Amino acid sequence: MEYQIALLPGDGIGPEIVREAKKVLEKIGNVYGHAFSFREALVGGAAIDATGAPLPQETLRIVRESNAVLMGSVGGDAKNPATARWYQVDPKLRPEAGLLGLRKGLGLFANLRPAYLYPQLADACPLKKETVPGGFDMVIVRELTGGLYFGERGTQTVDGVRRAFDTCVYDEKEIRRVAVKAFDIAMKRGRKLLSVDKHNVLDTSRLWRQVVEEVGADYPQVALSHMYVDNCAMQLVHDPGAFDVVVTDNMFGDILSDEASMITGSIGMLPSASLNETKFGVYEPSHGSAPDIAGKGIANPIATILSAALLLRYSLDLEEEAKAVEAAVEKALEAGYRTADIAGVGTVAGQAAADGGGISTGQMGDVIAGCIG
Repeated sequence: MEYQIALLPGDGIGPEIVREAKKVLEKIGNVYGHAFSFREALVGGAAIDATGAPLPQETLRIVRESNAVLMGSVGGDAKNPATARWYQVDPKLRPEAGLLGLRKGLGLFANLRPAYLYPQLADACPLKKETVPGGFDMVIVRELTGGLYFGERGTQTVDGVRRAFDTCVYDEKEIRRVAVKAFDIAMKRGRKLLSVDKHNVLDTSRLWRQVVEEVGADYPQVALSHMYVDNCAMQLVHDPGAFDVVVTDNMFGDILSDEASMITGSIGMLPSASLNETKFGVYEPSHGSAPDIAGKGIANPIATILSAALLLRYSLDLEEEAKAVEAAVEKALEAGYRTADIAGVGTVAGQAAADGGGISTGQMGDVIAGCIG
């Protein structure tokens, strides 16, 4: 079968890291007998320079004709003369608006943020070793298009006093669809789902919990539990190994997924996925465009390669192939291969790239591709 994959390299290190993920997907195709057809399109600052818009209609057309999207990163540095021009315009025309436009145009309402502590990189974890004796492996499912970030807002002056308001609104359909995604993911993992809310204070959280429980009735194999968001924030640093799949609203998910990413020790290792109600998704690393190291060949491509593994799993239903990519990353790390951002972490004398500045972006892609098959 032939799969259509749209590539959106974007800005900064985006083209470099997407190139390596494509290399890994091509190796998967060769080993497992799949045909991947890649079409590249513009987004972000690169699109602004070429077309004047951060998300050209041609890009949306290519994306909609594809089975999934593999994306690099968008944006630059407003203080950098090379990219400052992107930020001297209306916010709706800035590079990041391209990503927001993709989410809106494609109906991407569920954001998946895995957080996994590789044993080989455990020394980079900021938590005490006794806190993570067996590591951790979790997925945070964040509702992406509703809640506080999208509600009515404003700033007023009343009787000489300034006040501001932001409105958090959820309807049951928005909650139900992200809950279904989370339960489906839990079915593919440990069949445990934690729903995080503020049920004791917020009406939106009371509706959230009620709807999640209703959805849970259709998944009797999944053990559903609930936790208040403040307690969840504490438990993430107290016992991260207790978490498997977590589902929560937009703002809570924004905060908790960043906290979970921090305790892995390196944001360069973290993939993400944004899904709609079909199997379609946009897959990208959690980190930014890192314009300061763009073109130097030292960026870590692993987060993008792991995003390609999520693409195989969730959009193409190729679970064995996804596990092969993840296993290849483990093998490369176990052999001691490191890019500059993780150079020296968890390595021992005699292992490949155990000292010095690490290997290049392209070399890491070659190593991981070579570990497949």
